[in-house]
Amino acid sequence: MRKLFVIPAFLLVAMVACNSGTEQNANTDSTATTEHQMDMTAGENVAPLPAIPDGAKVYFKNVKDGQSVSSPLKLEFGVDNMTVTKKAPDGKIEEGVGHHHLLIDAGDSIPSGTIIPDDSTHIHYGGGQTEATVNLTPGKHTLTLQFGDAIHRSYGAALANTITVDVK
Repeated sequence: MRKLFVIPAFLLVAMVACNSGTEQNANTDSTATTEHQMDMTAGENVAPLPAIPDGAKVYFKNVKDGQSVSSPLKLEFGVDNMTVTKKAPDGKIEEGVGHHHLLIDAGDSIPSGTIIPDDSTHIHYGGGQTEATVNLTPGKHTLTLQFGDAIHRSYGAALANTITVDVK
């Protein structure tokens, strides 16, 4: 009887340990991220997260905090003092370069240096997109624009902007 409790506990611990720092692959932009993440967990020597240039910030160009909106909602992403590019297929890390990620009801930022998850509430724009249309259910939603580097590591709260919208 005691073995029946030990085995599920061991499996749970093993799943959590194996899943720590990984991502879900719901979007089309997940292949490169998953490969780089596997490489990093395999001991690849990854460049440190680049410094954030002075005056760098991200923001929503066309939607303000507290605004009432309708769905589908077109969002325009802005960034100052950083360059938006496609994700680097070779994972080359460059200072002042990255791309947008949208967090929907998923907090106000991803900790600096952490790989941004790729799922239905963490949407990657690794194609260098600066706008997107999202479908939201009626009610209040928190939207966070999060900037990340070529391998989807978050620049943290310093390059994140969170707003709340009310979908009618």
